[in-house]
Amino acid sequence: MNDCMNDLSQEVVFITGATSGFGLACAKLFALHGARIVAAGRRADRLDALKRELGDGVCRLELDVRDRASVEQAVSSLPDEFAAVTVLVNSAGLALGLEPAQRALLDDWDTMVDTNCKGLIYCTRALLPGMVARDRGHIVNMGSIAGTYPYPGGNVYGATKAFVRQFSLNLRADLLGAGIRVTNIEPGMAETEFSAVRFHGDFEKAAQVYAGMKPMTAEDVADAVLWCVTRPAHVNINNIELMPVSQAFGPLAVKRSKQPGQ
Repeated sequence: MNDCMNDLSQEVVFITGATSGFGLACAKLFALHGARIVAAGRRADRLDALKRELGDGVCRLELDVRDRASVEQAVSSLPDEFAAVTVLVNSAGLALGLEPAQRALLDDWDTMVDTNCKGLIYCTRALLPGMVARDRGHIVNMGSIAGTYPYPGGNVYGATKAFVRQFSLNLRADLLGAGIRVTNIEPGMAETEFSAVRFHGDFEKAAQVYAGMKPMTAEDVADAVLWCVTRPAHVNINNIELMPVSQAFGPLAVKRSKQPGQ
């Protein structure tokens, strides 16, 4: 990355899920390169800590992206110096549970759809008109390899990430000629709070997910986001899929019966 691309002082980056994981890593990395940050998240104490760490270049925004009215109000009332958002990083998202579909909790499914799909589209729709009016902007959506490669227990989580990929592609089609870029980032295994959330706070179980292998970090993913945003303005990175070296693909599953012909 050359020096001019390191300077993001003209960028206002709105980041959802900025209190942990990929969102937090993106906030710190973009701030390091001079961008102003709108840090959106539900945990006030973490937003306060981020504000103390990064200083006046951060607008803390206590926000639940699942609340459509709150998203619209928050975007419409941003302080002047943060109002002209040039980059939206839709990082808020989660997985809940790893049970097969017939045993999964409908409440978990609702939360994943509300956050991963509806929260993402609420924030996108709220900020997109301003980007189009200024003929400048970049939407970065946080997908997952789970949107492409199914696995047992992935059911609705994987489906929400497949939605993120297709929504990103359809945005590209809608925005042709508008000067707006759209990127979908699809990480594989990365050690954040993701698994602890998935297992409802069971940190011991979450740690086992990464036992004996070297997962990616949140900073690895944030670096990929920064790379996409700092490409020349005429270049759009449609999709990035990234995994740790320790992760790869397996064979298709086959159910075999002990009885011949069954």
